Amino acid sequence: MSPLMSILAGLGIGSIAGLLSGLFGIGGGIVIVPMLAFLLKFPTSKAVGTSLAAMLLPVGIIAVVRYAKAGEVDFKVSTAIGVAIFVMAGVGAAVGLNVGSVWINRGFGVLLLLVGIKFLLTA
Repeated sequence: MSPLMSILAGLGIGSIAGLLSGLFGIGGGIVIVPMLAFLLKFPTSKAVGTSLAAMLLPVGIIAVVRYAKAGEVDFKVSTAIGVAIFVMAGVGAAVGLNVGSVWINRGFGVLLLLVGIKFLLTA
């Protein structure tokens, strides 16, 4: 794929991820990683790394400002979550880089299945 097509694909993926992130509070893993893997044929580890780099700043600022203005953010809880993410993301990255794409894909599939079942049964 040409660099221009990759950038255009990235803009499309980012548009979908941004919309769904603001709407459902979901992160890059559920949207960006699969799209990078399927559309741009990225290996899982490269898709994960690219997704993390893309999500590092933009999602937090715009969406949080809107939710905070509506009084829908608990900053004490979000800070605690953020500290834990900061500590554990490095652990997750180290594990992910060592277990291989097959196990990451399988684990992610199981996670999505369980979350999907939970949401379907409690709707």
